[in-house]
Parts: sequence; C-alpha cells; structure tokens
Amino acid sequence: MQKTVAVLGGGIGGLSACFHLSKSPQVSKIVLLEGDGRFGGWLSSTRREDGAVFEHGPRGIRPAGAVGRNTLNMVEELGLESEVLPVTYDHVASKNRYLYVGGQLHKMPSGLGGVVRTVPPFSRPLIQSVLKEILISRGKEEDESIHSFVSRRLGTELADIAIDSLCRGVFAGDCRKLSVRSCLPPLYNAEKARGSIVLGMLLGSGPGPDVPPSTLAKRAAQENWAQWSLKRGLQNLPEALEERMRNGGCVEVHRDTPVTGLSTNGTGWEIQLEDGTIKADHIISALPAKVILNSVPVVLPVDLEACPLSQQLLEIATVTVAVVNLEYEGSVLPVTGFGHLVPSSEDRGLLGVVYDSVPFPQHNRTGGPTTRLTVMMGGAWFQEVFGNPDEVTEQLLLDRATQAVTSHLGVTTPPIWSIVALLKDCIPQYYLGHWKRLENMRQYIRDHNLPLSLAGSSYDGVSVNDVIFSGRTAAEERILSETNSV
Repeated sequence: MQKTVAVLGGGIGGLSACFHLSKSPQVSKIVLLEGDGRFGGWLSSTRREDGAVFEHGPRGIRPAGAVGRNTLNMVEELGLESEVLPVTYDHVASKNRYLYVGGQLHKMPSGLGGVVRTVPPFSRPLIQSVLKEILISRGKEEDESIHSFVSRRLGTELADIAIDSLCRGVFAGDCRKLSVRSCLPPLYNAEKARGSIVLGMLLGSGPGPDVPPSTLAKRAAQENWAQWSLKRGLQNLPEALEERMRNGGCVEVHRDTPVTGLSTNGTGWEIQLEDGTIKADHIISALPAKVILNSVPVVLPVDLEACPLSQQLLEIATVTVAVVNLEYEGSVLPVTGFGHLVPSSEDRGLLGVVYDSVPFPQHNRTGGPTTRLTVMMGGAWFQEVFGNPDEVTEQLLLDRATQAVTSHLGVTTPPIWSIVALLKDCIPQYYLGHWKRLENMRQYIRDHNLPLSLAGSSYDGVSVNDVIFSGRTAAEERILSETNSV
C-alpha cells in the first residue's frame, strides 16, 4: 500500500530525504514543509552582480569516504558536474593551514619534514607523539571528551593547541566537553578496533557504508580532490534539489509553512499548520532537535512530560556562530593557504579566519584583484564574549572581525565590502553520552512503533555530507520498512 510521507524542515537534510523518497514507487506522496522563506538551511550564499560569491555557512565539501561519495553522486544526478570547483591535495589551500598562537601565525606541520622536526608552536617533533601512541593501551570508558582522548593518546600539547583549534573550526565547540565517540568516530573506532589511532588509520577500523562511486566521485578520487564547491556557491545545491522536487511530480513543496502541532494515534499523523491540517502516514523530521519540541507541541500516545524522547531531544545543545564576510582591495594576505584557526587559550571569542580567495578564486569579483576572507566568532564562547545573541549588534561583530584581520594578518586598510550573518543555534554539540541519547531515542521510537524518523545535524554528524547522508538513511529506512510490511 502506498503511503504519504511528510518531511519537516527544508534544509539540506530534509531536501536529501525528499530526493531519495521521490525515487521510490512505495511512496505515493511526499509533503515537504519548511517554516522559512527559503530552502537550504545553513547553506546560504550571497551572489553579487560583479560575480563575487560569499558563503555564510559551509564553504567547501570534502569528497572523502562513503558520505563524500554519496554527496558527489547526488551532485551528478542533479546535473551539476560542470558547476563543481575542485581543490586538489597539492593545492596551496590544502597544503598550508595555519594556527594563530602566541600572537603569530604558524604553519601546521605537513609532509615528512613537518612530522620529524620540531615545528612551532609545538615543543617537540610530532613523530614522538605518534610513535608513543602505538604503545598506549586502550581506554576503558564507553565515552570520553575529545581533549581527554587526545591527551591520553598523543599528549596534552597537541590536545591543547591543535585539537582545541580543530574542534573550534569544525564544531565551533569546546573539545573538553565534546564526545570523541560521536564527534570523531574514526578515532574512537580505531582505538577500539586496533588499540591505536595510528594502526587504525593504517589498517582500517571496520567497514563503512557501501556507496558505489559515480563518474564524478571516481574523478574526485583520481584527481585527488581535498574539497570542492560550486561556481554559484554551495546554495546552488539546495536550489537544484528544490527544483528537482518541484518538477518531479510526487513532492508537494511548501515554504513559509511552519508546523504548529503534531498529533498521532500511533499509526499516522495529523500535522497542524497555521491555516489547516495535513495527514501523513510517516514523518521524517529534519528539524533541529530542540525545534521539534519548542515549536511543535507533539501529542504522543503517552504523557509528553514523562516521555524520555522529549527529554533526550532537549539535551542536544547548540551553539551560535557569527560569520563575517570581508572583501579587501588587492592582494592583502601575508601568507597563502586555507586559513588559520585560533585555540581557545589565545582568544576565546575568535574561532578562525578562512582565506576564501585562495581555495576559490573563481568566487572573486571580475575586474581587479580582491581578497575575500571569512571571520568566524563565538560558538561555545558566544555568550561569554559577546553576550546575548538577540542583543548583539552587527557593528560590534564587524568591528571585532576587522580588528582580528588587522592584528592576525597585518591588514591595515579597511574592507571595501562586508556582510555579517548571525547563525543562531547553528551547530549541535555532541557532548559526552550523545551516542547513548541517540540509542535511547531510537529505541523509544521502535518500542512505541512511532511512524517517525529523525534526520539532520542534531544526531549523526554535523558536516554537510553527514546531514545529506542522514536524509538518505531516513528515506531508505522508511521505504524498506514499507516494503517489508507489504
């Protein structure tokens, strides 16, 4: 029997779920409900008439692994291959990444020379930590903070400087609170499977999902891509998905349509909207965990207050990031590379600066050289440094960003163009025990036979690739269960 599936949230996770659902003959109707005026969530690009492109969210996607192949396969299916801008591993943006420590920029160690010599800001060669790591015994804990895990296996200096900075760059989060098991599963699995990160990386730590590569994914592997973007910015990906949904026939697409309530009798859902209701047999929620509860009073067949599902959803914290795009006349960088990260010991409010013009010069304006930079601020430290996100002014954030560019990069001229984006609650934080929360939530959904799937960045990974894959997984599990019940 064919069913109606409602997808809540038109970010990249919800769009991915619709894309995969729409391929199934088991699903007769898909309803996509997005409360905002645009689709794509945090994938957001400003395109200027002179050809310049500025990213306010993610700016490059990695092609590596099963989830990376999955995204490239989707890009090919959408016919966007000619739009892809690849950056290879031998590109200067891949080879040169910096840390800002002790008031100066330090190039991250790379290549054999960088590993066997002492490279500031580190006090000893990395090879010493790596060789010792192989001999350190396995941890006994079910979960551990990233800082504790790396300190134990590779030493506190690497944890304090490199890992602290990395977690600020990727999660805008505090490595002393983030879970290694949930945030960096390859490291956790390597230790579990091989007793060592190094051996796990060399020998593999277990199979990943099976995603056969498309022609584009094969090309990425052959050409050794480190990351890629699109000519018109990454917002082009959700735009192409939205267009496919609108022209595909079985997807009903609604924007500016917030869900005001949900009720279920256990077999189907009634979805309350501001101007009516929709019935669905199954819901895939690609909304952030807290949004499901805060904006949607869910009426489950049990008492909600005592419902462990709502409790677990509420425990998934998020952080706010200020993203400031700056454009300078001419070539102003003292170094070339991807950008630099800042450890929390150096400046708690400033996470890092990306030198956008280096990996993606195609996004510069036409007519005369410019330098595009993005300054990222706040994250887990937002409230402490800038105060309440609802009260902070754009001018304060802009001033702080331009000051950082002056002090870190020696740029004394003011920017010729700027834009400030405040991304409230944009990155979920997987704190200790996150894996257990997920297990409990999914167990609850199974035990109560709820026609509900959870997708998006709140659960199984915050990268664009992870979120796209979570949409696919939710759609395919839905289709599979439907096929099995026929």
